[in-house]
Amino acid sequence: MNMLLQIDGLTKAYDTVAVLKGVSLSLDHGQSLALTGESGSGKSTLLHLIGALDTPDSGTILLDGVEITGLNDTARAAVLRDRIGLVFQQFNLIPSLNVAQNIAFQARLARCHDPARDALLAQRLGLSDLLSRYPEALSGGQQQRVAIARALAHAPKLILADEPTGNLDEATGDLVLDLLLELVAETGAALMMVTHSTRLAARLDRRLHLSRGELTQTGSV
Repeated sequence: MNMLLQIDGLTKAYDTVAVLKGVSLSLDHGQSLALTGESGSGKSTLLHLIGALDTPDSGTILLDGVEITGLNDTARAAVLRDRIGLVFQQFNLIPSLNVAQNIAFQARLARCHDPARDALLAQRLGLSDLLSRYPEALSGGQQQRVAIARALAHAPKLILADEPTGNLDEATGDLVLDLLLELVAETGAALMMVTHSTRLAARLDRRLHLSRGELTQTGSV
């Protein structure tokens, strides 16, 4: 079976400043990977490139056998919609939609909406009593949990999470990571998570550290 994600020689620069310098990595179905590194090291840039939100200057990204770096904007958007779940630091919830509608949003776009799955995610993430509320009426931690539920609702093959527990207390953060890892185990999805927490990183299968645009492996289980 082919690797779910294969990256080779990825480079990216902004205004002549090299952010990624020939990054290569692979991630198998059902595998979890923690990506650590100091602020400004390129972690979010790498996630955005994998998530088809930006294009690299050079290198290739293969997701489930499809080279997304060679796709046009429409095709890349389809890959993101159907195969990738993104959890942003900024939540990116839609203000005009309530919690239930935000959770269902990407699954509806991907034409795989499952109300029972939405209800289970809401229950697991402590959102069942908040479904009729709008983002402005939620705390930061609640908004983060809605964003996580939305990213999981369409059963993606790859979950990209940028500090998914950064706005949560330690106990809730542990529960969220439990849910992410359970999804990986249950569905064969893969998880790549940016985190500053060495404690949380140690729970994932592999750890990579990004420094000055280059990757080094820091541990594995």
